[in-house]
Amino acid sequence: MEDEPPPSQEVSVKVLEATLLSALKMLDVGKWPIFSLCSQEELKLIRQACVFGSAGNEVLYATENDEVFVLGMNCSGCLGTGDMQSTIEPRRLDSLCGKKIACLSYGSGPHVVLATEEGEVYTWGHNAYSQLGNGTTNHSLLPCQVSTNLVNKKVIEVACGSHHSMVLTSDGEVYTWGYNNSGQVGSGSTANQPIPRRVTSCLQNKIVVNIACGQMCSMAVVENGEVYVWGYNGNGQLGLGSSGNQPTPCRIAALQGIRVQRVACGYAHTLVLTDEGQIYAWGANSYGQLEPDDHLTVAQSLKKEFDNPETADLKFLVDGKYIHVHKVLLKIRCEHFRSILNNDDEIIEMSEFSYPVYRAFLEYLYTDNIRLPPEDAIGLLDLATLYRENRLKKLCQQTIKQGICEENAIALLSAAVKYEAQDLEEFCFRFCINHLTVVTQTQGFAEMDHDLLKNFISKASRVGAFRN
Repeated sequence: MEDEPPPSQEVSVKVLEATLLSALKMLDVGKWPIFSLCSQEELKLIRQACVFGSAGNEVLYATENDEVFVLGMNCSGCLGTGDMQSTIEPRRLDSLCGKKIACLSYGSGPHVVLATEEGEVYTWGHNAYSQLGNGTTNHSLLPCQVSTNLVNKKVIEVACGSHHSMVLTSDGEVYTWGYNNSGQVGSGSTANQPIPRRVTSCLQNKIVVNIACGQMCSMAVVENGEVYVWGYNGNGQLGLGSSGNQPTPCRIAALQGIRVQRVACGYAHTLVLTDEGQIYAWGANSYGQLEPDDHLTVAQSLKKEFDNPETADLKFLVDGKYIHVHKVLLKIRCEHFRSILNNDDEIIEMSEFSYPVYRAFLEYLYTDNIRLPPEDAIGLLDLATLYRENRLKKLCQQTIKQGICEENAIALLSAAVKYEAQDLEEFCFRFCINHLTVVTQTQGFAEMDHDLLKNFISKASRVGAFRN
């Protein structure tokens, strides 16, 4: 499994004045692009919704009459619909209808763990490491109730690591199951755990009030405000002052005298909220996640899924080559495709732009970045203009500015004029003036459009470029 590089042995703990929001909080539908796929009539009926997945491209919601629906990308069957087809139309989950949803957690395997208000637990999705808690390693495309060792227990909170699961009961007990290569189930060994078992050790006589999972670690807050952690610690995410793994629960000594109310985990970092409204953060910081203003964009978190034939449900055919993409993502991220894609589309033949341009555009939808030479960025700027992607236009202009040289300056200037990119046009013009002798000797200048040449000479004359 891929992990972020470990930091120094000494864990840096920072106090941040902010408000910690639970990762499992039911969300305001108006803030999430996935709901643009629903009609206004459907949106009016939503009483409760939980957006999940690696990039918020899956949603489970309940209506006013307790019907449960899912929508979005369906990686490894994480929608629970009985198949692996992504959907842009809401699909009903019959097995959960009539049950009031209390909480839901998503593991990046991917798998889903859900608890009802009655305390029942349902799981579905990927199960190669028994993270569904049903005693097998068989994947499940439908929600199935987990009952082993949870009979007569009311589950009030759930949490998922990448391939392990954890639940909290109303009497303050913690149960875990699934992948355990780093001790993340807290059993004291590294053997996988196929069914729920209570976490004891230091938690044996303590009442837990909150739980959370990182990718391969687990955490619990007890009623007196202490925090106990276990599992993988290569990035210092356990906050123990070292980077060694921890196979059983261990109290964070650095928080001595601080009363914690809630804990939340990222991929390899941790946040806790104290009773005084302060946040402590520790662990990996490669994306600035320990600072309040920096964040990893939603699109960047989808990067691994780009051009993946195993999960994609649509192919772009460009210049005889295929690019694998997700239809749902195109509809969420691009107004142009939202209006032209049909549910039965499997292959879309594109011919207006070149293969490098289309591939760069699709990669941009996944990563929010572009990687291509400035000459190809001209074509991408054309596409961005046509598709009305204003942010992409700005990125193209930045790429062109960074890649401009004497040989391509005239071509880039021509593109800026053509696409009415005034800031870029002025930049290219200034570059040409500052390198006028070399630029006027290039092939691009010799083949310059007559009207553009006349305007260039006129403007250059006005700024004194031809003075002796």
